[in-house]
Amino acid sequence: MITLTEAAVSQIKDMMEAEGDQSLMLRIGVKGGGCSGLSYGMGFDSEKHEEDTLLNINGLSVLVDKESEPIIQGLVVDYKQNMMGGGFTIDNPNAIASCGCGSSFRTATNAGTPEDC
Repeated sequence: MITLTEAAVSQIKDMMEAEGDQSLMLRIGVKGGGCSGLSYGMGFDSEKHEEDTLLNINGLSVLVDKESEPIIQGLVVDYKQNMMGGGFTIDNPNAIASCGCGSSFRTATNAGTPEDC
């Protein structure tokens, strides 16, 4: 369903270590908003909800809610480091359009709820 590159997993594990809680899980999902209607959400969570799917990706526990699953099917999360710092990049084969600032997107089947940028 989702691919996390080795660089992304390494960075996420470093961030979890900095949080001081290795029991945390990564939550990846989609919410309405942004110029194009949908935006990604990534964060740590300590609880799996009934509607969540729990994935094990390269030794990392990842939670995805049922509503986000079809939208992020095939998603690839990478971490890139450059002279200006580092950051996560997301490649979603389901996204058919994204906003100019690159922070939101829409799919052929889900346009979300666009907001002004």
